[in-house]
Amino acid sequence: MFVAQKLLLVAAACGLAFAASAQTAAPAATTWPDKPVTIVVPFPAGGSTDMVARAMALHMGDKLGQNFVVDNRPGATGTLGAGMVKRAPADGYTLLVSSLGAFVVAPHLLKSVPYDALKDFDYITVPVQAPNVLVAAPGQKARTVKEVIAQLKANPGKVSFASSGNGSSDHLSAEVFWQQTGTEGLHIPYKGGAPAINDLLGGQVEFSFQNVNAVLQHIRAGKLHAIAVTGDKRSPVLPDVPTLAEAGVTGAEVYSWQGMAAPKGLPPALKKKLADAAIAAINDPAVKKRMLDQGLEIVGSTPEAFTAYQAREFARWKTVIETRKITAD
Repeated sequence: MFVAQKLLLVAAACGLAFAASAQTAAPAATTWPDKPVTIVVPFPAGGSTDMVARAMALHMGDKLGQNFVVDNRPGATGTLGAGMVKRAPADGYTLLVSSLGAFVVAPHLLKSVPYDALKDFDYITVPVQAPNVLVAAPGQKARTVKEVIAQLKANPGKVSFASSGNGSSDHLSAEVFWQQTGTEGLHIPYKGGAPAINDLLGGQVEFSFQNVNAVLQHIRAGKLHAIAVTGDKRSPVLPDVPTLAEAGVTGAEVYSWQGMAAPKGLPPALKKKLADAAIAAINDPAVKKRMLDQGLEIVGSTPEAFTAYQAREFARWKTVIETRKITAD
């Protein structure tokens, strides 16, 4: 009898302890955010990722009644800022908004990365994506993919393609394009998209796969010639420009994208609240219009969809980087 009573008391105590822990854990979602939230952007201010992060921060702050502050921490191809977020508490007060580089490319390019992209983050949403567009410098006569391929085959390894840096989506687009067409170009990496575009406009380099939003104004002004986009469908802002697949090059679909993540281990209720707020922010009519006008496409994926997408992209770019022997140098 005594033993039975003792077991009941232990069970009751465990039940009370569990209830108490549940009560202490629950407010994390119901009260979040009750202090400012930091969104780390692992690149300098002024770029596409920074723009997306700031637009979302403003909307999320207005809706949730708390400041969302963007903190630019550039360095080491985005891995410096990503590593900072990985080491932060999983409490919803430190977030990461990065391009695909930190999530699926840099881990295969750099010898040492301060995080495991498959294990160290809770993936929240991909707010936007954009195809790249194959553009020709003003003096180039090529106007079709067929003509670009002919030029590459006539001058193997000599036709120059500018990129914003080794392992950038514009560089990877070129590598996949050469792979799928059996050609080889001359990769000219720059330290960022702006200097690459400047030299392209000046005719110092011949072609480039640039983010649509980065060169849209130059295409519309007639300064750069748009030849094809890397998406699986035509870009709404370039409806007359075919996809690579339409032009006969299959398997070369590439999107540049931004993603929001948090340190691994967010409580499920908090993760849902954060994701709901982030998805609502990118779908806000004013935010959405601003993105679409610049050539970005709204995604607003769920945490589950983003997690699966990150794993697929991680595996894809690992294969491309190894096959093409791409390095960070």
